Amino acid sequence: MGILKRSNRKEGKRAKMIENETAKIPSDIYLWAALGSMGISLTLKLMKDPEDETALFVGQWAAPFLLLGLYNKIVKLEGND
Repeated sequence: MGILKRSNRKEGKRAKMIENETAKIPSDIYLWAALGSMGISLTLKLMKDPEDETALFVGQWAAPFLLLGLYNKIVKLEGND
């Protein structure tokens, strides 16, 4: 018995449409977006932004980009229902 079992549930039309479109995006785009956000965040931090809020805000984009990349990869490997 595997950890990831397929259920009898089907994906909705919108979910299928989104998965089909995002599967067209190369996975490395998400990695580069994450690295880019970290680089921009570092640049803003080094520029000594008085409030540092912008640098922190941009730096927090890295995790969502990586999660989207992981989701994209899973959709490509497993497909949708």
